[in-house]
Amino acid sequence: MGSSIQQAVTQIKRDVGKALDSETVDGICRAMGYGWRRRELDPTATLQGFLLQILHGNTACSHVPRLLGKDVTAKAYGLARRRLPLEVFQRLLAIICGRLSECVDDTGRWLGHRVWVMDGSGCSMPDVPELQKAFGQPSMQRAGCGFPVAHLMVLFHVGTGMLMRIAVAPLRTADMALAKHVHGELQRGDIVLADRAFGSFSHLAALAAAGAYGVFRIQQSRIVNFRQGRLYLPSGCHKRRLQKMPSTRWIKRLGPHDQIVEYIKPKICPSWLTPEEWSHVPSVILVRELRYSLTATGYRSRTVTLMTTLLDAGRYPAKAIAALYGQRWQVETNLRHLKVTLGLDVLHTKSVDGIYKELAMFAIAYNLVRLVMLEAATRQGVPSKRISFVDALRWLRDAGLNTPLTPLIVLPERPGRCEPRVRKRRPKNYPAMKKPRCVLTQALWSKGVST
Repeated sequence: MGSSIQQAVTQIKRDVGKALDSETVDGICRAMGYGWRRRELDPTATLQGFLLQILHGNTACSHVPRLLGKDVTAKAYGLARRRLPLEVFQRLLAIICGRLSECVDDTGRWLGHRVWVMDGSGCSMPDVPELQKAFGQPSMQRAGCGFPVAHLMVLFHVGTGMLMRIAVAPLRTADMALAKHVHGELQRGDIVLADRAFGSFSHLAALAAAGAYGVFRIQQSRIVNFRQGRLYLPSGCHKRRLQKMPSTRWIKRLGPHDQIVEYIKPKICPSWLTPEEWSHVPSVILVRELRYSLTATGYRSRTVTLMTTLLDAGRYPAKAIAALYGQRWQVETNLRHLKVTLGLDVLHTKSVDGIYKELAMFAIAYNLVRLVMLEAATRQGVPSKRISFVDALRWLRDAGLNTPLTPLIVLPERPGRCEPRVRKRRPKNYPAMKKPRCVLTQALWSKGVST
């Protein structure tokens, strides 16, 4: 089965498929100085088994030997995974993302720019001391009553949906502290879409230093006034809030609700930057503010105010930027595929190294499914986002030797679709755990109630 996946992927994009063969995997291990004995579960077989495990919904380790068709035990497979250094997984993911760069460069450009969407998320993991110490758990949960949670920062390519960067940190890590770890994927001229959490002065300056652009929602605390030539008060002035005056200096009017303003560098260095890095941040930057209304039903916000460093109103009209920002919501669908369809929402490994390995394999599996979708979209003449992710996953998981790519399910176009955030299926009416399980079990036994 492992070779089936490899050949199926190779038929779609030969360069990416080669990243999964024994020549590449063995080359990575030798370059690191990692040696291994000749056995059933060598590095290539172990990685192929791990990939199959993820593609089958992160199934149990006891299922993997059957998927591989090898006479080994679940314990042997677990030990083989543990023996492989984390760097092998990281290098393999880097190779695959590097070989996907051609797809990313040529697909889904907006006015000649590559477009990325960035967002933060999280994933749960087993409740063991090592993971609790490394990642922590939500503060509202008592010790022994919750699970460790990792804070993730993801960078998706809008045109293809590919996951090009994933950064991991403890739960109580600020979004901006993780954001700088995914900037390495950006090139000059790239555009980053994100929600208002990323619309800070320091982040705009960091993107500008990399030659990239940002399009974000205006932060709630920022006062925006589109009156031409209006006055302003610096952010440190205590009278600014009382007089409801903005802290930005007005520069130029581009339209009724479209203007260029000057953002002034805050006096306090943000926690995610060092004082030396903060000293290199410019004192002012030019930012474009624009506002538009939503006419479609079902949206919570009727008015949206954006901030962007795309200053040229002739090349980047306000309506085009508004339509571009609408694509930011793709990140929610991408995260749902990653966390719900593939099962990343709850990880199974019980060590810190294992968590990082598991996340790397999830990223590899997700990108291979996206690669299938991209190839199917090209053959069937539709945008890749209309190809069913679940159907592509099923084909990749079940494809046999020399199986040609068959037409995949094409989702209907649903412009303006909106769904209420409610659940129809009622959850079980059990109270939340507020004491460790061992304490609750002992209380039952003391009452003479059998569990």
